[in-house]
Amino acid sequence: MGKYTPTKDTIKRRTVKRMKELGTYKVQYSQLIDIFVDMMHQYNFITEEFEKNGYQVVIKTEESDGKKSPILATLESLRKDIGTYSDRLLLNPKSNNTIASREPPKKSPFAMLLSSEDDED
Repeated sequence: MGKYTPTKDTIKRRTVKRMKELGTYKVQYSQLIDIFVDMMHQYNFITEEFEKNGYQVVIKTEESDGKKSPILATLESLRKDIGTYSDRLLLNPKSNNTIASREPPKKSPFAMLLSSEDDED
């Protein structure tokens, strides 16, 4: 790995810290967080390789003069997956704003009845 590429542990610590700051962290998300961390780590590693290879976007094959580089295709796929997981973990503004803008759930008539009885005591 490169000199400035974060380790999996660093990525996980940062992810959990951000989720806690946003109020979205739950220990039950550990498996999802681990998958997200693996994808971020892979993305960082592959991006470094892409840079080392001079950002080669097209490669020549026996069948054609130009085909999308496999490393670029992998990066594109990882970007999509990272986006999906960051949505699920509420780590991006779009998903986080959607949750924050929801109104609190309305009480059922039964719950309102019980709470009104508590007020009468």
